[in-house]
Amino acid sequence: MTYEEYLDEVTTLIVEKYNLSDEAAIKIVVDAQDKGYFIAHDDKKAMRTLDRAHDDARALFKASGAK
Repeated sequence: MTYEEYLDEVTTLIVEKYNLSDEAAIKIVVDAQDKGYFIAHDDKKAMRTLDRAHDDARALFKASGAK
């Protein structure tokens, strides 16, 4: 998937798995992107898998402190 599709997938997973609003999930992903979390994902297509998206969604949700 493209980089943009990957970010959309991570955002969608955060919404679906953790029952957050779209806005809250987007904020988590944008904040992570601003901190450089996704730089390697942009450079390495092999990192943009569905399994990895689930892992990243979990990690970003936990790191966000959202409830």
